[in-house]
Amino acid sequence: MHLSVRLSAALVAVAALALSFGTRASAQSTAAPTTGNGTYIAIDPLASVRYDNRFDISLGAASDHMKAGATVYQGADLGGLDLSASYWFKKHWAVEGSGRAYLGTSGDGTTSAGSVRGPFVSQYLFVAGPEWLGPHNKHGAISAHVMAGGAYFDAHLGTYPAASENFYSNQIAPAAIIGGHIDLNRSARWVFRVTPDAVMTHYSMDAISTTPKYSQFDVNFAISVGVEYKFSKKR
Repeated sequence: MHLSVRLSAALVAVAALALSFGTRASAQSTAAPTTGNGTYIAIDPLASVRYDNRFDISLGAASDHMKAGATVYQGADLGGLDLSASYWFKKHWAVEGSGRAYLGTSGDGTTSAGSVRGPFVSQYLFVAGPEWLGPHNKHGAISAHVMAGGAYFDAHLGTYPAASENFYSNQIAPAAIIGGHIDLNRSARWVFRVTPDAVMTHYSMDAISTTPKYSQFDVNFAISVGVEYKFSKKR
């Protein structure tokens, strides 16, 4: 009985101390900010986030998966850069342009002993189109875009004809990108950005003695991770 009373008294004392500490902490956190020494001033780095900027630009490390030829079974994972910029003429609508450069190695589409192994291939995309700002708050935003333009493909085979390895010919071809941005605001101007996209191209392969001229529509996945900067000029 005495032990129970003592335990109850101890619990009451602990609860009273906890309540006293919580009250003091609450009073300190809600105290009006001052410039006095030792006073904590809370600052929200996202308090000034607004979606009213006229221009923004982003740069990211990019990856693109593609097939270097119509019958090349082994896809190539290329790495590069994604540089994009937007001009906002309304709160939810902008015109976006993007330039992307990718480089990497690819398997070929032949089994002959004299074929090239692991050659470099590169792809360059230059596209533009509308961008739509979707759900957003001070923490981040999701946007979508549809862009069209051109792609340049280069199979770095030296003196070998591209078609001899079942690669697409070195060429400029139509291209389109459908995807968007996932943004995480770090301040009013700086944003961490992830951009997943579907990349559509229409390349062709020249005819040689063993293969006819051939073209194919490809859809591949690309993603970039980087930063965006919003310029201070407002709409």
